[in-house]
Amino acid sequence: MHKILSLTLILALTVMTFAQGRPSSQQQFDVIIRDGTVYDGTGRAPVKADVGIRGDRIAAIGNLSRAGAPTIVDARGLAVAPGFINMLSHSETSWFVDSRSLSELLQGVTTQIFGEGSMGPLNDEMKKRRRESQGDLKYDIDWTTLGEYLNYLEKRGISQNVASFIGAPTIREYVIGLEDKPPTPAQLNQMRELVRREMEAGALGITTALIYPPAFFAKTDELIELCKVAAKYKGKYTTHMRSEGAQLIEAVQETIRISREAGLPA
Repeated sequence: MHKILSLTLILALTVMTFAQGRPSSQQQFDVIIRDGTVYDGTGRAPVKADVGIRGDRIAAIGNLSRAGAPTIVDARGLAVAPGFINMLSHSETSWFVDSRSLSELLQGVTTQIFGEGSMGPLNDEMKKRRRESQGDLKYDIDWTTLGEYLNYLEKRGISQNVASFIGAPTIREYVIGLEDKPPTPAQLNQMRELVRREMEAGALGITTALIYPPAFFAKTDELIELCKVAAKYKGKYTTHMRSEGAQLIEAVQETIRISREAGLPA
């Protein structure tokens, strides 16, 4: 096993595009990472190589022993790899306190994916409940939609890439509240419209956690209708299924049904 090279290197390899070039003794780089074991993220076997960085791009991978750079990183005995993706991050609010997100960066995570209960859309009552439930982390809620939340993060300055699913329970809470009842036809149309707006703003799809309230108040047909909208934008459906124990088979069947009838991956 190789140790993963430090934070700075992982960041560099994540945010830059692999643009592999032919090494040349004439090439000059801003940074050269020497003698590491390069894992390129494709699943191919690792290779011992140098990595040359110019500006914000990886300009060459290979033997760069005759090339120069003002910054040389000695990666002997270390793995050089793209940053890791946290597919179920719950750093939505900790970022307000530490925009560097060092707890994740030091583990090599450079992309965070949010969802389950998304940070938008929020109505006034939802904002009030979230303010009242804040613990040690205090923050203003200066956004309404999920897209506005992501823009808010970006304007504050964050260290990582970020994306988010739309939380089906967030949509339900926005329209219906916290009650255990099905949506009326008018409410379901409003829920569909909220999903459409967030998908057009860049959301990844629909996610839910059907073992927690208010998420488990949603019936299968309701989730299918929301996912049908996401499917039009090539969205995906991710879930904590309705059961992980006594009704595991039924929960898997429900997940497959939602995927099939809505026409999107689950």
